[in-house]
Amino acid sequence: MSTPLPPVPSDVRLVVSDMDGTLLDPSKRIPESLWPLLDELGERGIVFSPASGRQAATLLDQLGHAVPGLVVIAENGAVVARDDETLRVTPIDDRAVAAVLGRARELAATRVSDVGIVLCAPDVAFVDRADPPFLEQFQPYYHSHQIVHDLALVDRELVKIAVFDFGNIEDVTAPAIASLGGTMEVVVSGRNWLDVMAPGVDKAGAVRAVQERLGITPAQTMVFGDYLNDLAMLDTAEWSYAVANAHPAIRAAARYLAPSNEENGVVRTVRAALGLPDLAVAT
Repeated sequence: MSTPLPPVPSDVRLVVSDMDGTLLDPSKRIPESLWPLLDELGERGIVFSPASGRQAATLLDQLGHAVPGLVVIAENGAVVARDDETLRVTPIDDRAVAAVLGRARELAATRVSDVGIVLCAPDVAFVDRADPPFLEQFQPYYHSHQIVHDLALVDRELVKIAVFDFGNIEDVTAPAIASLGGTMEVVVSGRNWLDVMAPGVDKAGAVRAVQERLGITPAQTMVFGDYLNDLAMLDTAEWSYAVANAHPAIRAAARYLAPSNEENGVVRTVRAALGLPDLAVAT
């Protein structure tokens, strides 16, 4: 059964959308209907900003060609970038990196979890696992990456640690990482992914920074999300939307329910805010 279109604002100046599970379809493809919508937003002076656990290089590769000066919220808010300019970076403490790396390696060594670890610098990601099944899961999110012999020897300022679990990450891996405590922010960003950032780092802080920089209010902001790393971001907008396929906690926290990513919910809802025909019924 399809989800009806929700209420929309009459004055929108900023549209912020998560990517995986929200804007992208179930096959992780950008809907073709997004490109003409981005043109329409640009003509009206409305800012579109993807907010994702993906790295800035990936988001700019995917969308930057269609939006000159695109502002991306990357690494779950640890990086905000525009074209080749990094506007904001929040590094993670070296001690937190060592603790998470050690715990994840313990899980892998004892075969409690089948995990892969990603160390994220602002411009490149590092992995030391190179088997095809893991790389198939990792590479779509990190276009700029290097495979190294030992992650413990990476000598770069890092903004995030991502952990991939071939099982459900909320079963074992997430509790094991969260139990470390200390100076870190731990969020589950998908069924198989967990992200660790500096304390207080999330998509919400990055969205507020974009709003402040552009002089845009929460009443002029639409935000779309589907998973737990989108939870705080919902509070940055009076027009917060969970897509119909969202995690129950996101559906409960959002003010409105949009059609699912399978139903192209983000594009259709933004089109409604612009007074454009619904693609589901347009001819």
